[in-house]
Amino acid sequence: MDRDVKGMRIAWAGNWNGYLSMEEGILPLCERALDTFTALGCEVDAKVPDFDPTQLWQCWLTLRHWGIAGSLGALYSDPAKRDGLKPEARWEVEGGLALSAMDVHKANVIRSAWYEYLRTMFEHYDYLALPTAQVFPFAAELDWPTDIAGRSMDTYHRWMEVVIPGLLSGCPVISVPAGFNDIGLPMGIQLIGRHQADLEVLQIARAYEQASGDILKRLPPSLIGTPLRR
Repeated sequence: MDRDVKGMRIAWAGNWNGYLSMEEGILPLCERALDTFTALGCEVDAKVPDFDPTQLWQCWLTLRHWGIAGSLGALYSDPAKRDGLKPEARWEVEGGLALSAMDVHKANVIRSAWYEYLRTMFEHYDYLALPTAQVFPFAAELDWPTDIAGRSMDTYHRWMEVVIPGLLSGCPVISVPAGFNDIGLPMGIQLIGRHQADLEVLQIARAYEQASGDILKRLPPSLIGTPLRR
């Protein structure tokens, strides 16, 4: 697992030029954590992929509708069981049932284009980095964040859109802790590596872990008896 990561190049996408809503404090926290990679001898560049993120969203939404309709469709079709599905699950199934074969084909074309784009991007960079989330941990009583930084979320999962580039990439992805905000809530950084470069992804995470010191020793408030939020 141990490896000298000096010279590794990391592309930092941040909030994708403002496309991704981020709760205040996330980006500065992650950017401070990136200094650890710089100290290890990595080159960290601000580099946003030249790929339309709205296409990634639509691709993922289509494939998610399709997959959930396949897995929950039998329950939805049974009137006695349909009401047992929560509204978000019914919405996903209904979205899947409305799809055509061409809709799924178009989504897979976008996914393939994203894979190909990353293949060329990884000729110049070793990793693509993004925050692991768009919000800090929120109260368990809240179903999902309905807005981030004043921007309304139009679906129950739009607030976690930042994970979609990695999910659709077919590449290995790992999350490492970035630290805590002023009230002790944790955040992380996700690193996307080249296709089949799983070991390299683990190695750079290991190097970061060894260099991060006290960040990894701290516990979030919920694990030491203090509520996260009220």
